[in-house]
Amino acid sequence: MANRGDGRAGGGRQVRFDGGDVGSEIRSQVRAPAAGAGRADELDGQKRSRRRGDAPTLRRARPVRKPAEGLPMRPVPEPPHQGNDKATGGKSGRGQPRRRDAIGAAEDSRLSPAAAKRVAIFSASLRHIKGEHAGQPFILSDWQWRDIVRPFYGTLRPDGLRQYRAMPIALARKQGKSTLAAMLGLYHLFADGEQFPEVVCAAGSRDQASIVFDTAAAMVQSCPTLASRCTVLRREIVKKSGGFLRCIAADGKLQHGLNCSAVVMDELHVWPDRELYEALTTSVLARRQPSVIMISTAGYDRESLWHEIYSRGKAVADARQASQELDETMLPVIYEAPPEADWRIEATWKAANPGYNVSVKPDYFRQKVNEALASPAEEQSFRRLHLNQWTQSSTRWLNMERFDACAAPLPDLKGRACWAGLDLSSTQDLSALVLAFPFDDKIILKPFAWAPTGAVKERERRNKQRYDQWAAKGHLTLIEGEVIDYSEIKAQIMALAGEYRIREIAIDRWNAAQLSQELQAEGLSVVAFGQGYASMSPAAKAAESLVLQGRLWHDGHPVQRWCWGNAVIENDSAGNIKPSKSKSTEKIDLCVAGVMAIARAQLGEVTGTSVYEGRGLGML
Repeated sequence: MANRGDGRAGGGRQVRFDGGDVGSEIRSQVRAPAAGAGRADELDGQKRSRRRGDAPTLRRARPVRKPAEGLPMRPVPEPPHQGNDKATGGKSGRGQPRRRDAIGAAEDSRLSPAAAKRVAIFSASLRHIKGEHAGQPFILSDWQWRDIVRPFYGTLRPDGLRQYRAMPIALARKQGKSTLAAMLGLYHLFADGEQFPEVVCAAGSRDQASIVFDTAAAMVQSCPTLASRCTVLRREIVKKSGGFLRCIAADGKLQHGLNCSAVVMDELHVWPDRELYEALTTSVLARRQPSVIMISTAGYDRESLWHEIYSRGKAVADARQASQELDETMLPVIYEAPPEADWRIEATWKAANPGYNVSVKPDYFRQKVNEALASPAEEQSFRRLHLNQWTQSSTRWLNMERFDACAAPLPDLKGRACWAGLDLSSTQDLSALVLAFPFDDKIILKPFAWAPTGAVKERERRNKQRYDQWAAKGHLTLIEGEVIDYSEIKAQIMALAGEYRIREIAIDRWNAAQLSQELQAEGLSVVAFGQGYASMSPAAKAAESLVLQGRLWHDGHPVQRWCWGNAVIENDSAGNIKPSKSKSTEKIDLCVAGVMAIARAQLGEVTGTSVYEGRGLGML
């Protein structure tokens, strides 16, 4: 809800309604102040209009359709015209933060404000249940009306049905996402005109799903007319005339057999896989005008389901700005601070938070920025949660812009001396080998990765952008079977040993005894590289220093970049660091193998040879 500016809720730039007559039931059942009136008048719509002076005569508005089952509705004020209906976050010059919003819909000739106002009126019949606005009507804020409700519900096809069927909403925390999700779910249950509506509100966890459902249930109970027309159960609101709103969690039991009329998905960035998403998005196909609404904050896994949806939304929005159309059924609404914006200043906070100074106050941002200045981990959290920027991980190790700056085509390395790092999987996922070549004052990395075909099937279940695509492009070698065959890896290592002069292979000694012995029997020098602080901290710091100095050289290999970007660092009280597989959200095998290879290459370059040459397996 927007703020009036005098400390009372209800005014400011909000949704405006002309004051038209939407049925005698409005006057008989609803006696509430119009937002921005200044005091609680109980006059009829015409007297209120004359008192405010915003309409000299009452214009009778023709309802879009009959109010659903006697649902009480309120006239709602619309935000004053700003000269440009697109949200821009204020004037913006070069280098200034801009806000990315729904584009192209407000100027569409098919826009029917009356259809959208039905949602605004329904919203006003509900009440806030938490915070300083508790008990007050849920009046849409100007950005909720302008960027979400009006274009999504008001843009119609020639046959009168809604144009848009999918709406990804990327929004920072504390912007009222759960409250908005609950309201939209209730609208589709009670007021969208769908026969026997089936509405699902889905979240990433049971706790998050409970937040959305409890909000919706409390909103129903605050409206006597709605409460009399449904039964509120533990996880379901059942309409007596037929239909339900059900709240489910992505980490719970998968539900099939639904015929959803609307789906509202909350916090997709934490969904563990795409099974529920696919089940829900395919459940709406039999409906006349289904709605799939996806709301989430940015995450850090750029191979995740939500990043896939977010990237598609940005592509659709960018094309629409260029007067092109990629998907006429999608309306993306994305609020984010640009990567180059100064995250410490208020202009950036405003650009990414449409509810700034309303649902979230400036003092809160100042406190969070002060915390972020003292902790790199807090900075990443602030950027992700409050500026809606995608970060590499919750406490990422490297600045990936610096890592990317080290990318360039590699020179011919055949016959050159190198040191290798080998990180084996548990036979069911990624295994990695990285060759490190000293080259002038730089270290060149050349990565190789393997995975069993069984892992590809699992990856396809979770997300379709991973191992299968990398394998098709030659970035990943697939080994047939559910588990990886180490003999295949051994054969490829021996082939590489014929192409390059591998002076030494540093290997994570976990699960590697047999392969180590076999490589040693083939005449290769192998050293077991410990994964504790004693071995990994000097190696990790050396690798980090190479990245920061621009002395690491790689070719931008996507699997290698993914692993380095996933790496999260553990620290001890002595200031030692090491990449942590347990804390990293995804695979870091090529990063670990690279760190080991760099460490051995730097040592081997200093000594001029492998200290283990001719000694077989050693322990470090």
